[in-house]
Amino acid sequence: MDFEQLLIYAKGGDQKAQEEILSMYKPLLVKNSMDRNVFDEDLYQELSATLLECIRKFRV
Repeated sequence: MDFEQLLIYAKGGDQKAQEEILSMYKPLLVKNSMDRNVFDEDLYQELSATLLECIRKFRV
């Protein structure tokens, strides 16, 4: 499945599609969740929630 189709499913609420996108972006989310070389779980959760919110708002 191409990314555009995955995005459409995720936008429509398909949990598997949302999980797949989160999985694709996990390295970036983890990288941006580091504070002084320490992983911040709360920040990771916030970034993940923000990504999902952006998916819902994105116009395809």
